[in-house]
Amino acid sequence: MSSVTTGLLLANLGTPEAPTPRAIRRFLRAFLGDRRVLDMNPVGRAALLNLIILPFRPRRVAEQYRKVWLPEGSPLLVHGRSLAEQVAAHLGPDTPVALGMRYGEPSLATAVGELCDKGVRRIRLLPLYPQFAASTTGAILEEVYRVAGRLWDPPHIEAILPYYAHPAFIAAWAAVARPVLEQAQPDFLLFSYHGLPERQIRRSDPTGRCLTNGCCDGDDGCRRLCYRAQCLATSRALCDALVVAEGGSTTAFQSRFGRIPWIGPATDKTIVALAERGVRRLAVLSPAFTADCLETVEEIGIRGRDAFLAAGGEAFTLVPSLNAEPAWADAVAGLASLAREEVGK
Repeated sequence: MSSVTTGLLLANLGTPEAPTPRAIRRFLRAFLGDRRVLDMNPVGRAALLNLIILPFRPRRVAEQYRKVWLPEGSPLLVHGRSLAEQVAAHLGPDTPVALGMRYGEPSLATAVGELCDKGVRRIRLLPLYPQFAASTTGAILEEVYRVAGRLWDPPHIEAILPYYAHPAFIAAWAAVARPVLEQAQPDFLLFSYHGLPERQIRRSDPTGRCLTNGCCDGDDGCRRLCYRAQCLATSRALCDALVVAEGGSTTAFQSRFGRIPWIGPATDKTIVALAERGVRRLAVLSPAFTADCLETVEEIGIRGRDAFLAAGGEAFTLVPSLNAEPAWADAVAGLASLAREEVGK
């Protein structure tokens, strides 16, 4: 083993420990209590959490989680652990791999400690978010730096840049999606990404151009860390890889919360509109998620399917996420080995 051991930290959002109101309440308190997620003044955030969200939302969310819970546990955690094991096998014993969650267990502190206990002095951090957002990737970076900084001998942290259109990421998605699409034979393809409040997009843009006409269409928006521009770049790259005909796809954004403006168009409304305009066989990919979770399996695979069929559609296919598929494990191992400047290309 080299004198300066490098380890890989795979980081994701997190998940409740169980599909129960009590566990959901604990998870939502940590998640929505983050100033990066609910970016409002602390008093308003506390009031929203304690008076509106936490008294009523956990029971409904627990019912949703029960629909997707696996025998081994939460899908996000099950797939994450499997991915970490496969990537570790790819990289070999000289590169320890750990999985950490921003909210819930295993925590990022646990994962950093696990790597340091194995002699790691340099940690390559791969957020399992292909597109950058201050409320997701930014929250992970903040916590990892905080955790590492509390150690007497902090390890060097090297964060891997967003990989929204990296060939390895796109090739992995194409490898997972292609056989599913060949069997489903959809009329139309919908790319659905997690939404963000418009104010968060604008807050990350020093130029004031975000969300103006045409600002998300090219690479300039991606370089400015515009989440919406990076999502659209992912869609374009996947259309090329999957040879989707022009006009045969569209992009929308899901999981809106509250009454403030969110980036659009909205996935739920788009699904219904596609059925009403004559699309009969719809397939949906969610390339903002690298593992299936509540937002893919329940929100899209169950509620989205029901809405599409009720509006006149005939067949609905949710393309599974990357999860721990061999193509994705290969891609992650490759991304972990690249220099920083190579990932964003």
